[in-house]
Amino acid sequence: MYKITGGGILIDANHILEKAQIAEGMQVADLGCGTLGHFVFPLAKTVGKRGKVYAVDILKMALDTIKRRIKLENFKNIETVWSDLEVFKATKIESSSLDAAMLLNTLYLSHKRAEITRESVRMLKQGGKLIIVEWQSANTPFGPPMNERVKKDSLIHEAGKLGLKLIDEFIAGQYHYGVIFEKI
Repeated sequence: MYKITGGGILIDANHILEKAQIAEGMQVADLGCGTLGHFVFPLAKTVGKRGKVYAVDILKMALDTIKRRIKLENFKNIETVWSDLEVFKATKIESSSLDAAMLLNTLYLSHKRAEITRESVRMLKQGGKLIIVEWQSANTPFGPPMNERVKKDSLIHEAGKLGLKLIDEFIAGQYHYGVIFEKI
């Protein structure tokens, strides 16, 4: 869970995994997993021994930290993958192989959001889900500047052009929204 100074929860990983209907045996990727693996490790527990989690990031230092925790906690179902998600087919995950891909607080970091989404869709099986969580387009006490936040309406519009169908919208925390798309 991402935590707010003072003890509150910024984003509850378990709530998002529940909304996304992540289940045992699934093949899932956390795209832009970050240094702490807030979602990687809950995903690994949820998909179990028969499932697999890809922890993907462009920062090798982040992946090194994830690798240390994998070894320390003896996870056998997590694989780290270095990738530039802005480049089509750069991610060393087979096309049409994932049951779900997650972009959690990732898109706002780039101006190549369509490219990142396209690469995410490439890896999904038909019927696979893309779960996106981003900052709300509202004034918040912290977070990225308003001009860097991803507007939900434009995200939904662009996703349709990439062969995605919106299947759910949800509140992902006090400052975040979530959307779930299905690859058609």
